[in-house]
Amino acid sequence: MKADDILSADYDPETDARELGLRPQHLSEFLGQERLKDNLSVFVRAARERSESLDHVFLIGPPGLGKTTLAGILANELGVEFKVTSAPALDKPKDLAGILTTLGERTVFFIDEIHRLKPAIEEMLYIAMEDYELDWIIGQGPSARTLRIPLPKFTLVGATTKAGMVSSPLISRFGITLRFNYYEPAEIRRIILRSAGLLDAKIGEEAALALATCSRGTPRIANRLLRRMRDFAQVRGLDEITRDIVEESLVRLEIDSYGLERYDREILSVIIEKFGGGPVGAETLAISVGEAIDTLEDYYEPYLIQMGFLQRTPRGRIATPLAYEHLKIERRPDENQRLPF
Repeated sequence: MKADDILSADYDPETDARELGLRPQHLSEFLGQERLKDNLSVFVRAARERSESLDHVFLIGPPGLGKTTLAGILANELGVEFKVTSAPALDKPKDLAGILTTLGERTVFFIDEIHRLKPAIEEMLYIAMEDYELDWIIGQGPSARTLRIPLPKFTLVGATTKAGMVSSPLISRFGITLRFNYYEPAEIRRIILRSAGLLDAKIGEEAALALATCSRGTPRIANRLLRRMRDFAQVRGLDEITRDIVEESLVRLEIDSYGLERYDREILSVIIEKFGGGPVGAETLAISVGEAIDTLEDYYEPYLIQMGFLQRTPRGRIATPLAYEHLKIERRPDENQRLPF
């Protein structure tokens, strides 16, 4: 199959529009994270029976594991309004005040990347979360006075990939803390089969499992790869995504059996070949591979560490023996002598 054939293929935009409907709407449709889901169902049921707002919820975990999706599910399960923003979009206190004053009773208010809130906005949020009131200063100088505006009882859902960057006073105001873990291949396989049904894309059990093992334990990546498999199968004139299609397509996308992409392997190669296996600082490593340090720390490193290819130490990043083995690079006896494996 030539690249020209792919580019000239006739695609249906309405089919791709269905991707927006892949997110589950209720807890029963949310696959994986069973312990988290079981506890949350209890809290939601109790709040609903008391006709109260759910306590504030703090969601922690790497990107793509379903934090935003779960926030939307909470609103659906509670039968209330759902409002969404992100911390970088809140530039001034008046931005937050404008949202808070328009919230309805028991509204679920979701703030993504909450670790990036500015201090002045964070301090305003403290009172809103705890007392359901908003302090607003009117006037300037000696004539300035504080106006306290009452707010309806709402549920704040804050999501972060960097819990360590969230201040203790803010964390302490969340009544429910939930930590997302990477999904097991069997869980990802179920998600792929569900998404394939919503996309009207047929996929066999073996193909779904093969795709799941290369999805980095992340539903967002699994759904993205499923859409690409659908494209390859369509252009080949096949009405089902087979294991052969998956294996061939992963080679074309430069994704290996561990789910490592080209940049993952490049990061490990740079550590090994340019820095003798490490340790190397994050900033130096980011410059060496041409990636932003946030992308390196938030997207690439968590999975490499989870899979045992990388170690993060106070002195820097170190490639493990598994990284040498996977990349088929011979480890020199003098490398990483100071750090036992």
